[in-house]
Amino acid sequence: MREVMTKSMARNIFYGGSLFFIVIFVGLSIHSHLYITGTSTDHAGITESVAAGKRVWEDKACINCHTILGEGAYFAPEVGNVMTRWGVLDDPDAAFDTLKGWMEAMPTGIEGRRQMPQFNLTDEEIRDLANFLIWTNKINTQNWPPNDAG
Repeated sequence: MREVMTKSMARNIFYGGSLFFIVIFVGLSIHSHLYITGTSTDHAGITESVAAGKRVWEDKACINCHTILGEGAYFAPEVGNVMTRWGVLDDPDAAFDTLKGWMEAMPTGIEGRRQMPQFNLTDEEIRDLANFLIWTNKINTQNWPPNDAG
C-alpha cells in the first residue's frame, strides 16, 4: 500500500463514502415513512369529524398555548393524552361533555392563573375537537412526552 494518497484514491473514498451515506439516509427515510403510515398512525380512524376537529385546532391556534404530542407552546398543558387523563378515552359522549364543560367554564376569572380564552365554539365544533383529541390520544407515541401533562 502506498504511503501517499493520490487524487484518484481520495476521490474514490469521497464518492464511495457519499454513496454509502446517501443509501443509509434513503433507507432510514423509507423506514420512517413506512413506520409513520403503517404503525404509528391510525388512518382508518381519521373520520370527517376527526379532520374537522383538526381544522378547529388549527383555526383557533390551540398550538400557540398547548402542546400536542410534545409539539407546540408550553403555556398550557399537553392535550395529546388529555382524554386518558380525564378518563373518557373510550366514551366519545363523555369526552364531548367534559371538553364542553371545560371550555364553557373558561376563563374562570381567577386572578393570577393562566386562563384559556372563550372561543364560543358550537357543539359540533366541540364534538369534532373531542374526536380529534381522542384520535390523537390513540397514536403510538412510544411513551412521548415523558410525563402525563407534557
